Amino acid sequence: MAQLGNPTNTIEILNKYKFVIQKKFGQNFLIDTHVLDKIIQAADITKEDFVLEIGPGIGTLTQYLCENAKEVVAVEIDKMLIPILNDTLSEYDNVTVINSDVLKLDLTALVQERNNGQPIKVVANLPYYITTPIIMDLLERHLPLKSITVMVQKEVADRMQTGPGSKDYGALSLAVQYYAKPYIAANVPANCFMPRPNVGSAVINLALHTEAPFEVKDEKLLFRLIRASFNQRRKTLVNGLNNSAELPYTKEEIAQVLSTLGISENIRGEALTLEQFITLSNQLYVLR
Repeated sequence: MAQLGNPTNTIEILNKYKFVIQKKFGQNFLIDTHVLDKIIQAADITKEDFVLEIGPGIGTLTQYLCENAKEVVAVEIDKMLIPILNDTLSEYDNVTVINSDVLKLDLTALVQERNNGQPIKVVANLPYYITTPIIMDLLERHLPLKSITVMVQKEVADRMQTGPGSKDYGALSLAVQYYAKPYIAANVPANCFMPRPNVGSAVINLALHTEAPFEVKDEKLLFRLIRASFNQRRKTLVNGLNNSAELPYTKEEIAQVLSTLGISENIRGEALTLEQFITLSNQLYVLR
């Protein structure tokens, strides 16, 4: 089977199956072999690795994963792509294609069954409209993961790795950095895809923390605090938290805890580090 990183081969396979690109699934196929190589390098795929690929499309990246990994499970939501994948991956005996929505799949059971519950690597060229829900779902499920290496919108990659004080800093930055260490491995221009998206892209690697860098008394409370802080960015942290229906604290309680921590009560959420949010969360937890 011809390698699909080449645009001619991609066009050929799409024509062969009379495949119509689905806008609703955010389908953009990679047509640049250098970028494919960079993804494999960023994910550090070796013959020891079990890889879960989300959204294999026509199998472009999947072929590269099969060449480099021990085993690949590719989850594709669009049933029209299944016959194409069966064709483009026919030469590989280390791949399983599952036609499903990854958000509805029992991934814990999958990892248990296919990799004895040992940590896996996730690699994906994600549809941009659903990037954040998929990444957050993978992180919040506490799956046994070594890393997540994904192609995302450049702006989202910047958001994941930025720190306090930047306009891109927000709930996503904090959530990703709570679970993992983000690193942008490559910026990818629009002409590396077919059809060409309207935005630049980036490959980002999230190396999961092997042990939690901070002690958190209540993870749910921490993320409620973070969400409330950024829901109304222009408000002070005290007002943002006090206005949240998810939080039971009075303005006085919040101001008192901030004062104990040596943080001004006029501060905005976007100025706090992850460590400060965790300390604040742990202090508020004790009050209830």
